[in-house]
Amino acid sequence: MRAKPRRRRRTRRRPTTSNADIAPDAAIEDGLPEPELKGPLRRCIATRETLPKEAMIRFVLGPERVVVPDLAGRLPGRGMWLSARADVLERALSRGAFSRAARGQVQLPPDLRAQIETGLKGRIRDQVGLARRAGQAVCGFQQVREWLQAGRAAVLVEADDGSPSERARVIGRHKVPVILAVGGGDLGSVFGRDHAVHVAIAPGRIAEMLLQEAGRLAAVSGITSGAGS
Repeated sequence: MRAKPRRRRRTRRRPTTSNADIAPDAAIEDGLPEPELKGPLRRCIATRETLPKEAMIRFVLGPERVVVPDLAGRLPGRGMWLSARADVLERALSRGAFSRAARGQVQLPPDLRAQIETGLKGRIRDQVGLARRAGQAVCGFQQVREWLQAGRAAVLVEADDGSPSERARVIGRHKVPVILAVGGGDLGSVFGRDHAVHVAIAPGRIAEMLLQEAGRLAAVSGITSGAGS
């Protein structure tokens, strides 16, 4: 009696992608819902560019389908990501990008850009406060100069209403990023003072976060952050 030949098992190939962080093009055609990507990259709802989250702003729908900026990226709901640039925001507002991404009509606050700018300034102030509590920040002309001379300052946060000549005097010849985004009153409140003009931040994660938020603010509003000369 002849033995029956064994059937060969067919193995299914698992689907693979060349870049797991980027959604397939078929998922982002106009009129189709765009899935929120997982990983460090997100796709802009206005330009379709795929960028790091740090260079973008997340939005969600609030009550009554009002578009709400989620600057920390933690609010519940499906996110709509936009490149952190003033021209891209204007394009999204004028061409209905939020309605397409949300698959329906949305309410756009007339002060949406101002909300973003105010929120980013608040995040910068909060990061300075975090640095102070961690012992990674000092304020005042003399202390900031000492940190600069000792190579302990990774970033300077200067009051945006302070004197440009005084700013140049404290920086001197040191090459260091300078953030201009918060008023002297707000900086002073972080240190328990009425007013503060010069703040130095030590190297580390907080300094990196400050530069990230300052970069988003500069791109959205044109507020200067640069290097000392």
